[in-house]
Amino acid sequence: MPIIIELDVMLARRKMRSKELAERIGITEQNVSLLKSGKVKGVRFDTLEKICEVLDCQPGDILIYEKPET
Repeated sequence: MPIIIELDVMLARRKMRSKELAERIGITEQNVSLLKSGKVKGVRFDTLEKICEVLDCQPGDILIYEKPET
């Protein structure tokens, strides 16, 4: 998958646990885990906005495009 999710990296930088993030943005801890592992097909913009607000970051800090090898 060419989109890499580095939510775990940003959580570590902010010294925050997944449980706290889940509570603060209003989703389940399981959904945060799925996001961290990249096992989701998409993320709602309002959820991404809340994540960025809580972690004080930009979407590009947690979503990285990696060009596929040809």
